[in-house]
Amino acid sequence: MSWFLAFLLAFLCGSIPFSMWLSRLFLGVDVRQFGDGNPGAANVFKAGGKALGVIVLLLDVSKAAIPVGLSYNNLDIRGYPMALIAIAPMLGHIFSPFLKFRGGKAIATLLGVWIGLTLWNAPLGGLIGTLLGVSLLTVSAWAVMLGMVGILVSLLIWFPDPMFYLVCACQTLIMIWTLRQDLRRGVHLRPWITSLFSPPRK
Repeated sequence: MSWFLAFLLAFLCGSIPFSMWLSRLFLGVDVRQFGDGNPGAANVFKAGGKALGVIVLLLDVSKAAIPVGLSYNNLDIRGYPMALIAIAPMLGHIFSPFLKFRGGKAIATLLGVWIGLTLWNAPLGGLIGTLLGVSLLTVSAWAVMLGMVGILVSLLIWFPDPMFYLVCACQTLIMIWTLRQDLRRGVHLRPWITSLFSPPRK
């Protein structure tokens, strides 16, 4: 298989709108009517389908991990072609042809990409950074950006490969674009942190 066919396959896999199809099938709702209006696992949770939300999350991760992992580990594709394949599932999720090229934010597919490339290493750094961000910051989009920092730190430690840095940089730009509205709200610490620096009441 040529790298271009692998790219198309990764894009097509990423474009599958599991949240839309499964929420209509099992909940009888359009998931875009909930939360931020985007198709994704988070809004399936908000629609009332907790178990279904977990399933959609796993599928959104897998639709990136499988084609990327096959291309990197089985087809031994490297360099710029592999970088393009790695971001293809995210592009497919954001610009899904099944949804008239109006998809979701691709956070779960981002995680799946790194599972395909590094198994647990980079995803672990990303999850630690994101959880730290969630505990410290009120805007979840900035927690995601902190997760990207965690991924970069993991790459510096375990995978000092320029191709991986390129993928990380492209993903960061994609996240800045998909999360731009929330990022404009600025960085705000949670009340329990600000209270630590507030002067004691007299």
